[in-house]
Amino acid sequence: MEEQLAENVAAVQQQIAEAAKRSGRDASDVCLVGVTKYVDVATTRALVAAGCRTLGENRPQVLWEKSSEMQDLDVRWHMIGHLQRNKVKRTVESTALIHSCDSLRLLNSIQAAGLQSGKLVDVLLEVNVSGETAKHGFSPDEMASVIEAVEPLTSLRVTGLMCMAGLGSGQQDVRREFDLLRELLESNRAGAPPNVELRELSMGMSRDFEVAIEAGATLVRVGSSLFRGLR
Repeated sequence: MEEQLAENVAAVQQQIAEAAKRSGRDASDVCLVGVTKYVDVATTRALVAAGCRTLGENRPQVLWEKSSEMQDLDVRWHMIGHLQRNKVKRTVESTALIHSCDSLRLLNSIQAAGLQSGKLVDVLLEVNVSGETAKHGFSPDEMASVIEAVEPLTSLRVTGLMCMAGLGSGQQDVRREFDLLRELLESNRAGAPPNVELRELSMGMSRDFEVAIEAGATLVRVGSSLFRGLR
């Protein structure tokens, strides 16, 4: 397993480097977030040994469990799935970055948890760039008002934006959706309050992370490509 994982990590990193080069960027500009939602702790540990030290989980309870069981390893945990407000406190304590902030109520809950724990919580605002009703996230038109509403929330820091391409989107639509997220980041950066930095773009998964990098992604959330060939 370890050898296969090392090969997979190297292959994905090579794809990242080539996509970054095509867009005039350096591979070091892009962080690989290894999505471990379908694998157990032993496989997750093996992935870290293969060189992937930033890990993303979709389910809060699994993130809590794995981060607790892997405290001996140098890992940065990211919460990338939908987060309910009643699971905020433990998630804030366990993560380096929450990607999926999709409502002002959730942001206020994170603010309260940050105040309680004395922690400055790094978050991304999730944007529904595809317009699909089943997807979570703010609408693109809400960005300016959401950023304004975040200013008093001094226990959190908005470091960027996150999105998922539409499930039925073709390659041209995917590129358009990723370009939209980058444009939203750039257009809302000027005049943003001190706790809104807008430097990270979390977009792209196994099927489309190269397109995301070409559009400006700084964080790519890759799962299945890392575990290809494992039994």
